[in-house]
Amino acid sequence: MSEIVPDLPRRDVHEANRRSWNAATEAHNRHKGDQAAFLRAGGSTLFPEELALLGDVDGRALVHLQCNAGQDTLSLARLGARATGVDISDEAVAFARRLSAESGIAARFERADVYDWLRDARGGGRRFDVAFSSYGVLSWLSDLRAWARGIADVLAPGGRLVLVEFHPVLGMFDEELALRHPYSGGGAPIPVAEGIGDYVADSAGGLLPEGGAPAGEAFRNPHPTYEFAWGLGDVVQAVVDAGLRIGELREWPYSNGYRPFHEMVMEPGRRWRLPDGVPALPLMFGLVAHKAEDTGAAD
Repeated sequence: MSEIVPDLPRRDVHEANRRSWNAATEAHNRHKGDQAAFLRAGGSTLFPEELALLGDVDGRALVHLQCNAGQDTLSLARLGARATGVDISDEAVAFARRLSAESGIAARFERADVYDWLRDARGGGRRFDVAFSSYGVLSWLSDLRAWARGIADVLAPGGRLVLVEFHPVLGMFDEELALRHPYSGGGAPIPVAEGIGDYVADSAGGLLPEGGAPAGEAFRNPHPTYEFAWGLGDVVQAVVDAGLRIGELREWPYSNGYRPFHEMVMEPGRRWRLPDGVPALPLMFGLVAHKAEDTGAAD
């Protein structure tokens, strides 16, 4: 009988999700224009909210966890960050490496399950000034507390976690604004038979700052996924329990780039808001948490 290890992330579930992300990433990038030329010309895929929370990253060692295909990582590297991007998807990391080479923007990309990467980085003594993660990342984490502890372990003294994420309230509803999922699932995997869809096409240009073709052949993912519902309290408590101090916590009533519901209105800046007559809901939140400075004092 195999040993039962408490607090073990669900790597079997992560592996199923990796396959689905590989297929979806290839489909998403088919819609996008010449991303290398866009970046070479000074373009950025970052939104004002994450830039404001990140502050000055010039010269900072920054790890971008669950970086997807690397566009945001490279946008941060252009701002002077010594950037490392980490993602579980083989397709995403291979694309990010090509994009780095073709754009001439230096960044390091590593393919790994985020839990394995955090463990190995800690064991290897790697330390970062900033750990950054954004937009659709928490729903793939099977163990929120292990994630937060792992980030605390790889932050240098005085380092920061910066998280910009879709609000858990958003995740409760389907595309027609009908209640579908729990606010917090307590770590239970939620099977999604259709896998990761083509949200780039569905967002009608909101995720295409470099231009491209949002419409096209319909994509059907052959690989199902398993997601996780974490409430805002789950996230904050996991970060606090990891020994990090919350410095900022913000909520916004719009969604950057991504259109989660069919009846939404795009505002300037590629922000999607709920239509008139629908009560405002928090659709995104941002969090900054700090690791204590090393005073050098003896115990």
